[in-house]
Amino acid sequence: MPKIRLENLVKRFRNVQVLHGINLEMEESEFTVLVGLSGCGKSTILRTIAGLETVTEGEIYVDDKPISHLEPKDRDLAMVFQDYALYPHMNVAKNMSFALRLERRPKDEIERKVRDVATMLGLAEYLHRKPAELSGGQRQRVAMGRALVRDASTFLFDEPLSNLDAKLRAKMRTELAEMHKMLNKNMIYVTHDQIEAMTLGDRIVVVSGGIIQQQGAPQELFENPANKFVAGFIGTPAMNFLDGELSEVDGRVKAVGTGFAFDLSDEQTARLNGHRGKSVTVGVRPFAIRPGAHAGSTIDLNVKLTEYLGSNTVLICMVGDTEVLVETESGKNPESGETVTMSVAPQDVLLFDNKTELRL
Repeated sequence: MPKIRLENLVKRFRNVQVLHGINLEMEESEFTVLVGLSGCGKSTILRTIAGLETVTEGEIYVDDKPISHLEPKDRDLAMVFQDYALYPHMNVAKNMSFALRLERRPKDEIERKVRDVATMLGLAEYLHRKPAELSGGQRQRVAMGRALVRDASTFLFDEPLSNLDAKLRAKMRTELAEMHKMLNKNMIYVTHDQIEAMTLGDRIVVVSGGIIQQQGAPQELFENPANKFVAGFIGTPAMNFLDGELSEVDGRVKAVGTGFAFDLSDEQTARLNGHRGKSVTVGVRPFAIRPGAHAGSTIDLNVKLTEYLGSNTVLICMVGDTEVLVETESGKNPESGETVTMSVAPQDVLLFDNKTELRL
């Protein structure tokens, strides 16, 4: 499979610049997920790779060959859109074989490819049906099948699961992951759902404002976010952010603020030269706030609401004027209106610069 590289990619729509020098290299047979808020530029990146948008500046390379001047049909790509874009008057077999028939492939080859892909996607018994006779999940499979029969080197997915309900999205995520292992092809997937990104991607590329904020394996982005945006975007429930200050207490540097005082690890303390005494943003994930008080690293929480989720419960609390989420095991949880003291281990405290929002 080819290696895909974007080099200094810039896209402008008249006077509005939506991509600001995108540099990205995708390895062979990698499942790459572009994730970010709506309007961040992730779909524009995908559409420039597909050839549906022209490149203003920069270049797209496939195995070191520039392709930005090529027509979409000449790029050896297949795309699945958010809107299934199925022909309502054609049955499943004709929808899936449409591109092959345009290329005037031999009839027996078309039938074989459609049959093989339909079997893989669980659509073999629906080949005679029209889209209106299918469920949402089945229509999504047909859209994927139409791309798969082309046997392209790279498959592009533009939020393909966003029209499905939660249960079906979870099922389709599993099927996509299995399909990638089976096909061993390049896949580039766009979504605003960070759960899809975390569960599907070999590499996650977090985009905001037309700029890549960070890229890497899911665990790397979760455990070592480069900035406040990535820290707040990756992870469910989202990371808590508190206004604090780096103060020296009893010879140790601590992050302190209204209602909390956190010890810092020795590694963090060593990195904070020049920041002592300054205001910072303190980040703590909900699961890292644990019941009980730990000397020197505590937070006082006023519980507003509890959300029972089965094995886990999310406590919605206030720390001063800031809302804080706490994820804990269900059981003897505090009631609404209670004030409790919990603790945070030093290694679970993340610090961000107030101005640049970069991690300290």
